[in-house]
Amino acid sequence: MSSLPFKASLIAAAIASGAAFAPVHAAAPAQQNADTTVVLVHGAFADGSSWDKVIPLLQAKGLKVVAVQNPLTSLADDVAAAQRVIDAQTGRVILVGHSWGGTVITEAGTSDKVKALVYVAAFAPSEGEATGELGKDYPTPPGIGSLKADAAGFLYLPEESVRVNFAQDLPAAQTRLMAATQGPIQGKAFADKTTVAAWKNKPSYYIVAGKDRMIAPELEQAFAKKIKATTTVLQTSHVPMLSQPKQVAEVILAAAAMR
Repeated sequence: MSSLPFKASLIAAAIASGAAFAPVHAAAPAQQNADTTVVLVHGAFADGSSWDKVIPLLQAKGLKVVAVQNPLTSLADDVAAAQRVIDAQTGRVILVGHSWGGTVITEAGTSDKVKALVYVAAFAPSEGEATGELGKDYPTPPGIGSLKADAAGFLYLPEESVRVNFAQDLPAAQTRLMAATQGPIQGKAFADKTTVAAWKNKPSYYIVAGKDRMIAPELEQAFAKKIKATTTVLQTSHVPMLSQPKQVAEVILAAAAMR
């Protein structure tokens, strides 16, 4: 009988110090995600830093994260860049694509390592389709109508269009930086056709940007329905990973939780 108060006092002391049980529960998500890498594929008029608000949220849950740097010179070149990163991983891969990056992951996501696809305001073509054909049945979004081309045929967004069409829900200082660091894309890439559609054999998730001015939100909804994706609608601009990173991270974490 005398040992009971002694044991109770030890438990109380452990709880007071924060030692009792907390480390086990805190470590559980990290342990679960230790074998998983999230590979992030950016879109046109951007680079890998477009994921910089999402990356720390995923890392905090024990996930390894790698952001691909697309050359934006052709579909084949961008797919090759993504596949190099996928091939370098040793465990499960969750492949995430934004905008043009959706076309890239559709072609690049066939590896057995890839366990799920996440489309973020992204194109989701079928095999044999070119990205430039996908919006032909919808009005031209304002951002697409504002594109400019340089002498080599690379397309870019004027600074004002980044502010009002690409990222209208972000501060002006941030959109100025995005315009200055954007990655122009070779216009011919939009005519490159996919040869496979990885979403046909992979669980897919889709984030619709409800206030998108680069891809019609209705087209995004159609993509999500076509690929039978678990769908989340966020009332954001074309860059929900920057304006609502927590919500985007939650969708990626849901994909990573699938076993």
